[in-house]
Amino acid sequence: MKLLLDTRPLRSSPPFRRVWWGSALSTLGGQLAVVAVLVQTWELTANPVAVGAIGLAQAVPMVLFGVVGGTLADAVDRRRLVLATTLAQMTTAVLLTAQALAGLGSLAVLLGLVALQSASGALGAPARRTFAARLLPADQVGAGLALFNLSFQAAMLIGPATAGVLAARWGVAACYAVDALTFLAALYGVVRLPALPPDGEAARPGVAAVIAGWRFILSKPVLAGSFLTDLIATVLAMPVALFPVVNADRFGGDPQTLGLFLSAIAVGGISAGLTSGAVTRAARPGLVMLAAAGTWGAALVGFGLAPTLWMVLGCLAVAGAADTVSVVSRGALVQLATPDAYRGRVSAVEDIVGMAGPHLGDFRAGLVAGATTAGVAAVSGGLMCVLGIALVAALTPALRRPVLAARPGYMLRRY
Repeated sequence: MKLLLDTRPLRSSPPFRRVWWGSALSTLGGQLAVVAVLVQTWELTANPVAVGAIGLAQAVPMVLFGVVGGTLADAVDRRRLVLATTLAQMTTAVLLTAQALAGLGSLAVLLGLVALQSASGALGAPARRTFAARLLPADQVGAGLALFNLSFQAAMLIGPATAGVLAARWGVAACYAVDALTFLAALYGVVRLPALPPDGEAARPGVAAVIAGWRFILSKPVLAGSFLTDLIATVLAMPVALFPVVNADRFGGDPQTLGLFLSAIAVGGISAGLTSGAVTRAARPGLVMLAAAGTWGAALVGFGLAPTLWMVLGCLAVAGAADTVSVVSRGALVQLATPDAYRGRVSAVEDIVGMAGPHLGDFRAGLVAGATTAGVAAVSGGLMCVLGIALVAALTPALRRPVLAARPGYMLRRY
């Protein structure tokens, strides 16, 4: 039974349960929007470089505003920060709906709104990432992060396929509208929390606080190695920007088939998530993370070479399972190795790497596919990922050893 999903956080903490449900529903809406942006951009341009530019429009605001969000999360009430940024994201989703209904047909407007929503999310993401460590005891933090990841994978399974149907029947505006509505659930999950200031002395927002955070990360090989592993896996091998091209070249460009690509990743992710007890209890999470990241790269090599739809979906499912194992093990490693006074800034770096990295990877994939083919882009990226992970494993022995946990800032008694 210990190999199965650990649901203790949902049973023991009502605040965590509310936050989890709100996050799960808003993540589902976000997956509808992901497919809608892909479909709308492809309809406007039919250009893989333009599709890759979606990643750039998201990555740049994530980097810039994620740094600011990290210093704010270590200086102000994290609950209020998350509420404000969630409202901003919901407003942007409403504007995306409006531009689709108006039929503006402007790639610049679309990418601008995508960038605005990305900036809003980046400001609040570091504070939101600290919730599990503040709401749960240390032995349940990994399980809490696994539950968040499982809800994300479930949203990837249901969302893209649903988005494909909605986009085919009622247009992309329907996807954006549902996304806007689901932010209400996210607001409900956070609004009932009490104030969540950082433990200890609050950091003063500014350049000095950012520098202090980076110094802390660089002084911990476990943290630096974890972030480098994620960067290698995402920047070099992220395949999402290739999906419309592969779908058009091999499978006729049906939007419902495009949705299946993302859903296949989720099938693997959910399968791994339902047996995540083995990951959350692993004595050497860094070693698990490295093995999973290497498997991700190898699976995407297979995706680039697969000639049939079922082989493509199978490779993507393996990639999704590997990604889930990597994300859960890395998340627990980072949160438990970081004192609460630094969690906002460290979580900002984690969020920048975890969110901006894939978008930069999509931009790389779009450029390589534009210059060569989608298959070459996928295979070359997967091979570089495997080689890069092997190098990190060889040069960072701390990742292969058990890690001592810092004080988690557990605050359930206050609720």
